[in-house]
Amino acid sequence: MFISPAYAQDAAGGGAGVVMQLLPLVLIFVVFYFLLIRPQQRKMKEHKAMLGALKRGDKVVTAGGILGEVKLVKDQTDEVDIEIANGVRVTVIRGTISAVINPQPANDAKA
Repeated sequence: MFISPAYAQDAAGGGAGVVMQLLPLVLIFVVFYFLLIRPQQRKMKEHKAMLGALKRGDKVVTAGGILGEVKLVKDQTDEVDIEIANGVRVTVIRGTISAVINPQPANDAKA
């Protein structure tokens, strides 16, 4: 006839085949680790250190975008009192502070 019979391959060389099938998955995981997971862990560690170093007088930005100055840091309850206007204080959870603003002195010297 015109159709030749097809035979299945033996599974004798299966050791190298399994490695070649798993290699792309391992490479994808390595790329994800170095491009996504590791930088995110580093950023979380830096944020935690920043929150641990909060002190009275720091200017901060909350997660809601409110700017204010730290007036009291309560260590036992993980709360921070922030003054957002003259005489207006709000209490926020330490974890909701997204950034500490360090104002730079103006360089008005003209050359």
